[in-house]
Amino acid sequence: MEKIPIQVTVNGQSHQAEVEPRMLLVHFLREELGLTGTKIGCDTSQCGACVVMMNGATVKSCTCLAVQADGADIGTIEGLANGNDLHPIQEAFWDNHGLQCGYCTAGMIMTAVEMLERNPHPSADEVRAGLEGNICRCTGYQNIVKSILAAAEKIGG
Repeated sequence: MEKIPIQVTVNGQSHQAEVEPRMLLVHFLREELGLTGTKIGCDTSQCGACVVMMNGATVKSCTCLAVQADGADIGTIEGLANGNDLHPIQEAFWDNHGLQCGYCTAGMIMTAVEMLERNPHPSADEVRAGLEGNICRCTGYQNIVKSILAAAEKIGG
């Protein structure tokens, strides 16, 4: 199969590669760039473990082809922290026990980033609605919601 050249910026770093037309963005990030924080949970866009930012909006990278991301600015969980300083949402998940096994955590956090950009002061019900499409099999979501509300308070003041 003939490969197609793409150029993407991931977490502020430019990458050029040749990919098979059917390669999913999640596989490109994990296998070609070694960014394994983005998880493969279902390959059917049901669980949200693969959520990344693309051009400022969340996308489920298991349903996006790498060639569709050509020219895009992509953000992954690895790009949120500033050196050793966690992003406020990452810190809130840590402080409020918003994770257990951690498999869904990157997708939850990336979803929360966009959610708080759109609505800096959400209610608990708005957070729960905003998490629709992200599945956590370990928790009852209570501490995830608590974490996002704590991050909103810290970020929004």
